[in-house]
Amino acid sequence: MLNAYLDPARMSVSPYDEMTAPDGVRAHYRAFADWLERTDAKRIAQKREEAERAFHRVGITFAVYGDDGGAERLIPFDIVPRIIPADEWAMLEAGLKQRVRALNLFLADVYHDQRILKAGAIPAERVLGNAQYRREMAGMSVPGGIYAHIAGVDIVRAGAGEYYVLEDNLRVPSGVSYMLENRKMMMRLFPELFATRSIQPVQHYPDLLLEDLRAVAPKGEDSPTVAVLTPGAYNSAYFEHAFLAQQMGVELVEGQDLFVQNDTVFMRTTRGPARVHVIYRRVDDDFLDPLAFRKDSMLGVPGLFSAYRAGRVTLANAIGTGVADDKSIYPYVPEMIRYYLAEAPILNNVPTWMCHKPQDRDYALAHLPELVVKEVHGAGGYGMLVGPASTAEERAAFRDRILANPEKYIAQPTLALSTCPTFVGAGIAPRHIDLRPYVLSGSDIDLVPGGLTRVALREGSLVVNSSQGGGTKDTWVLA
Repeated sequence: MLNAYLDPARMSVSPYDEMTAPDGVRAHYRAFADWLERTDAKRIAQKREEAERAFHRVGITFAVYGDDGGAERLIPFDIVPRIIPADEWAMLEAGLKQRVRALNLFLADVYHDQRILKAGAIPAERVLGNAQYRREMAGMSVPGGIYAHIAGVDIVRAGAGEYYVLEDNLRVPSGVSYMLENRKMMMRLFPELFATRSIQPVQHYPDLLLEDLRAVAPKGEDSPTVAVLTPGAYNSAYFEHAFLAQQMGVELVEGQDLFVQNDTVFMRTTRGPARVHVIYRRVDDDFLDPLAFRKDSMLGVPGLFSAYRAGRVTLANAIGTGVADDKSIYPYVPEMIRYYLAEAPILNNVPTWMCHKPQDRDYALAHLPELVVKEVHGAGGYGMLVGPASTAEERAAFRDRILANPEKYIAQPTLALSTCPTFVGAGIAPRHIDLRPYVLSGSDIDLVPGGLTRVALREGSLVVNSSQGGGTKDTWVLA
């Protein structure tokens, strides 16, 4: 089983492989590779089926909007972990903390003094004209100056093994429940792997999250009440909303469960109204308060923004964080790090052409077969062109879209994402992966070792999103 994967002919033409080098298995994977080689294939198959049944039983599913095939799907789980050695993780952790610190300083700046814009380090029109910039937040201070309390930063590995940041997710980053459930499943299926290896834990994430949420409560609150605000059971990430509320020991609420009185947020309970101090909201800005944003929203809480502006409740993440994770702002994050921290970026961006610039646009149009083109507001693998996998008709359609609205698109090289051995129908084979660590900002900046490894299960595919057929793996950071 493993010997077929280690075939030299395959390795000579493959992108960076997390498990194997041209001269054999990498040092941090050797113990796992030995275990895999010793383990009977029937036992592996049995354990994979057991994991699938368990995920169905627990209800670890997600919804795909507009999918006629069924309301919910199971996210495929692969039992071959993605393993990261301690020294690599130390570098990633430092780079992630640096990046999130700079992004929070940027958000505080653009909603107050706008020093970075006045200095010309970032074009003002890119920020102030951005659809995600919320003028309602101008001049408003938030506890601790923290806007992005939870950040999901997507990391990819390409070339000879270099790490790059692919995008920053600061609005309502999802997927952490799968990180936690994947670890729980691996420990249940293969306890012997954890008994003989020093794998850093991730199970304390809910405790860290709750601690950081309480740390940003309005001043003077010794025992702040935290709640998770969900759009409801039909949301694609509802499992995660319920899971995190349960793991933190806090209430899961919908907009109808809350009301505002005298700029104070209360929760309806069987014992009467109870004040809420911190809301971990999984509802987009537009739908949070029909009095301040979309008047037709049935998901939000009338008067919530007024209470927020009065400093009587904290929202995590803050309203308006989307301006910092927009793909048209992404190319400027290294400059934010230099400007605010006076440091060189530890993690590099992927080279990016911004189609609103004539020279960049001309290059992108001339090289569409080689590039990935993305909508600046796109997400979930939608609204993008993967040049090498596209048809002439698809490229022609994207050319027209870019010419009609160049400010809506960026282009990047098609990276040969690193691969990790993965069980597929034909056995074990390489599949492309990425990594989403979760960075928490409260009294300090914290993250658990690892994150969610997503895997593109279709052969040759570079799109890892669950909505596009991707799966997930457990991520091991070695102590």
